[in-house]
Amino acid sequence: MNEATRPQRPPLAQTAADFVQLVDVVKRYGEAVAVNRVSLSIRKNEMFALLGSSGCGKSTLLRLMAGLASPDAGRIFVDGEDVTALPPYRRPVSMMFQSYALFPHMSVENNVAYGLRRDSVAKNEMRQRVAAALDLVQMGKYAQRKPHQLSGGQQQRVALARSLVKRPKLLLLDEPMSALDKKIRQETQFELGNILYDVGVTCILVTHDQEEAMTMADRLALMDDGRILQVGTPGEVYESPSCRFAAEFIGSTNLFTGELEADSSRRFRCPHLEVPLEVPHAMNARRGHAAQISVRPERIAMGFRKPEQECNWTAGKIEQYAYMGSYTLYYVRLASGRLLAVDISRMGVHALERAPDYCDTVYLSWGAESLVVLEK
Repeated sequence: MNEATRPQRPPLAQTAADFVQLVDVVKRYGEAVAVNRVSLSIRKNEMFALLGSSGCGKSTLLRLMAGLASPDAGRIFVDGEDVTALPPYRRPVSMMFQSYALFPHMSVENNVAYGLRRDSVAKNEMRQRVAAALDLVQMGKYAQRKPHQLSGGQQQRVALARSLVKRPKLLLLDEPMSALDKKIRQETQFELGNILYDVGVTCILVTHDQEEAMTMADRLALMDDGRILQVGTPGEVYESPSCRFAAEFIGSTNLFTGELEADSSRRFRCPHLEVPLEVPHAMNARRGHAAQISVRPERIAMGFRKPEQECNWTAGKIEQYAYMGSYTLYYVRLASGRLLAVDISRMGVHALERAPDYCDTVYLSWGAESLVVLEK
């Protein structure tokens, strides 16, 4: 989730904000609505992620864009062309499947050439394009090997070369890292991202892995139950979640339910806290209005002395903690019985009088800017 470690992206085409458009797209399977009136606009050269748990509709949406399924309502456009009714082979789209779908009896070279051969591309051009695609993914020296002679990461590169060799306007990636173990997956995220940015292809990635989406995507759409709940950059969705699902699905959070105080437009009374929560912006709501308020564990400060601030603090006893390397995760039990999660960096722990331990009474505090009032 560290923005500084993400691959460098070429500038997005600000004039091509609607390079890919989905307009009120609906897909039903019997009584079940897999995709429910989804509208999206994706820029040219953008890496866009569809993020959500299994069954939320993200893979169905990808299949609709690929032409592998037909929408029951709505329209799909790619570079200004209505592709809603076009068969897959007539769309300027390539799709890389979760299983990679390599032909086991074919060499790497023939796997990559397969689509060009079906399109009757001239042999000389086909050889040049296949060689260039394999060089792009650094697999040229493995051209004569069979898929079973390659590692999972190498098979992924071959599948990517096969998708790119047809020079699509839109590349669709369906859970491309799911077959890799964690270490290789983390390394491959940056490698794959850099290749795609070098090519300059518009790409839509489907994943249930929040770290993958946060690492690779320029923007992401969070999906649940066939609907899009929030669209934004990784930083926007993480720092300013629009709803409880967004706050809890991406990262972790502490949620409070409070009511707006009668004489204030910024202060909420919460049953689990001794003092009010003061949010950064005035609320246009009636007095007594109930809201859910989110604060991320890493935005909470810990100390052994009572804070001087009037709002946004509480006290409790450390019930559990876990050393995570770069930070320590603490669970603090409040007098009300509520358990709060708090992440304290190594430097933050060293800055305290001593390292907090089991059963220590500690004070927790946070700034108003760390609080997000959720819409629902």
